[in-house]
Amino acid sequence: MLYFCEVKGRFYKYQGTGNDFVVLDGREWTQPWETDEIVVICSRKWGVGSDGLIIVKPNDSLDFEMIFFNPDGSQSFCGNGSRAAVRFYCDHFQSKSNVSFVAIDGIHTATIDGDDIEIKMSNPHQGKQWRDGCFIHTGSPHVVLSVLGLNEFPVVSKGKEIRYHEDFKAGNGTNVNFVECSHGQVAARTYERGVEDETLSCGTGVTAVGLFVLESEKRSGEIQVKTKGGNLTVSALRIGEFQFEDVYLKGGAEFVFEGIWEKKS
Repeated sequence: MLYFCEVKGRFYKYQGTGNDFVVLDGREWTQPWETDEIVVICSRKWGVGSDGLIIVKPNDSLDFEMIFFNPDGSQSFCGNGSRAAVRFYCDHFQSKSNVSFVAIDGIHTATIDGDDIEIKMSNPHQGKQWRDGCFIHTGSPHVVLSVLGLNEFPVVSKGKEIRYHEDFKAGNGTNVNFVECSHGQVAARTYERGVEDETLSCGTGVTAVGLFVLESEKRSGEIQVKTKGGNLTVSALRIGEFQFEDVYLKGGAEFVFEGIWEKKS
């Protein structure tokens, strides 16, 4: 295939607990992105390399709109990506302590407190027990399974087995989280669809893990979850079996570097 340079502009790299993203200013990048272009820029061999592409655009009624693409070009909501988008907005649009934005799953609010950003997540749905864990939709679909020996657990191979399980084919598969609760601590590892690999952290996955623990303990409250990329905090109000309101995800997000990208077709 022949490639011809069409657009040249600035990109920004942000990360949230090791989940890294290419972030674009929607005021500069106004052209639509095709799937093959998204795949290239997210490629760690042929492009910038990231766990997703985020476009932050002005919005008439809210602070901004977040458009998120997985590395395969599919779309979903991303918890860590939303914190990166908020940080980007404060860095390049307007510095604020509270913002509101719209994503693929609806409207969200965020509070910025120093290094931490707390996102109000959508109310989860489709929650149900699955095997010795659960399935729950937290903006993206997630399976959560309890395991022993999480550090040595074969996350990629087991995650691939469940990702396209018959139970989840209707929804284009699922993300898969493996969790170990030991001595009052919760640790999680995630196989992400769209990335098709383990990532250092997954915001919607950690949210699913936190809700799984709260459901197991039949309570509302706060759960701290340790990932390979760092710690995140999930809080929620439990109102029924696998039913929650006022769900929040809290953690850091920071700028990494910036550069120039030539968009090709």
